[in-house]
Amino acid sequence: MGLFNRKKEEPPQVNPEVAERGRNYAIAKRHGDRRAMNRIVRQMERDGLANADWDSFRNGQQEYDAIPPINPPRRNRRR
Repeated sequence: MGLFNRKKEEPPQVNPEVAERGRNYAIAKRHGDRRAMNRIVRQMERDGLANADWDSFRNGQQEYDAIPPINPPRRNRRR
């Protein structure tokens, strides 16, 4: 019953290059760019990555998806 737990959990190993690809995939998905999405997935499959790298890819996607989209300003639209 320790108030201050000294055990530190190791953060998951994140490959920054693959996480960046995940962010780029999420950006393309948000903008509806199917060509870029398919290109990124083909690159990932061609590189033959391990499960940890796919987790990094998903982590990069989730980081970008956590940012809410910006609503464009309403200009000259009367209600």
